[in-house]
Amino acid sequence: MKPRVAVAYSGGRDSTALLHATLTVAATHGVDVLALHVHHGLSPHADEWERHCEAQCVRWARAGRPVEFHAQRLSGAPAPGDSVEAWARDARYRALRTMAMAHGASVVMLAHHRRDQAETWLLQALRGAGVAGLAAMPRGIVRDGIAWHRPWLAKGSDEIDAYVRRHRLKHISDDSNADPRFARNRLRLQVWPALSAAFPQAEATLATAAQWAQQADAALDELAAADLAPLIVGDGLAVERWLALSPARRSNALRAWLAVPLRGRVPASLVTRLCDELPSRRHAAWPIEDGALRVYRGVLRHVSAPSTLVVTAGRESVLRVQHPGSYPLPGWSGALVVEPVAEMGVPWAWLGLMELRERAGAERFQAGIARPPRSLKKQFQEAGVPAWQRSGPLVYSGGQLVFVPGLGLDARVIGVPGQCLARLRWVADAGPG
Repeated sequence: MKPRVAVAYSGGRDSTALLHATLTVAATHGVDVLALHVHHGLSPHADEWERHCEAQCVRWARAGRPVEFHAQRLSGAPAPGDSVEAWARDARYRALRTMAMAHGASVVMLAHHRRDQAETWLLQALRGAGVAGLAAMPRGIVRDGIAWHRPWLAKGSDEIDAYVRRHRLKHISDDSNADPRFARNRLRLQVWPALSAAFPQAEATLATAAQWAQQADAALDELAAADLAPLIVGDGLAVERWLALSPARRSNALRAWLAVPLRGRVPASLVTRLCDELPSRRHAAWPIEDGALRVYRGVLRHVSAPSTLVVTAGRESVLRVQHPGSYPLPGWSGALVVEPVAEMGVPWAWLGLMELRERAGAERFQAGIARPPRSLKKQFQEAGVPAWQRSGPLVYSGGQLVFVPGLGLDARVIGVPGQCLARLRWVADAGPG
């Protein structure tokens, strides 16, 4: 099978020129090209545009050019109050990735050019973006298994115009480009003509500013990685060590740490709030979209929201276990995992009929063979188990406390080596991913 590359092909001037140029090179290198078209469903002309793109690819294929046309129609619509531009952009990239993966291409080329880069830099500056935002669009990046490339990012829009005229390429004009409701259109229609008239080199200069921002952003990433290395405690961030950094490095490291649980979308307002409030908070929580950020015993952690599953019949009160495995308990929003072990386990006889109870306040747990039973509250505190990790049922057998989520098996039920023993483990349901 020949190697394959894909081109995002809307049918407009820029993507038509990029697809044509890619086909010209691919024909001499034995590479097949996928023309990927996304039907957004936002314009009454969308069907016509898709037919135009498909017909153009058919003509080129008949002329011997190695092109295949594929299209995908978007479903759904932006939620009330959401940005149509942002919704369409995110949905378009998802559709392009889906088509590329389905048809064997790991590279998708995008037709953004120098004017697009300059406009993006200016829009980000007007939104108050930091260095990462001012870095605008990267020339190449690997994300979600796809290498996204913008080979014409240094090309001026006039060069692309000249290419289209030279090869007499037919393309469509998107009527939405004249809609002033969209920020980029307002910039192009109302601001850019005056800006370029006053500063003829604005396109090249602002694109260069984006390059400098990309270098600065990369340097900040390297600094954050070095600063974070001694701050990580398990899956959390050691607050006292973090506070030893300078304010600027503190903010930079926190933003980088948050990028993992927040999947790269870190609001500047959240970073500012945490930088202001963390120094004075010993135990606190900050709600976020899919859970919360919690600080406990000096460590900041991301905690996923609990499952929204509701069982109308109430929580399970009895569990019978005869074999190893995971035993879902929807009423408790989790599962009890039972695993065979050679030592430090509970004899299987204890598991034949178990009672599942909520905490009542008077329970006593023995954490070790030679240690006295103590209240659950003191045991949790001594073990450093935060409140949000104390969910799940208390497991009893024959009136004896057997297992506590977060603490493990009660020492009074531990069997001797040579017996058939099991280990219990509580796994809480994760929130939405």
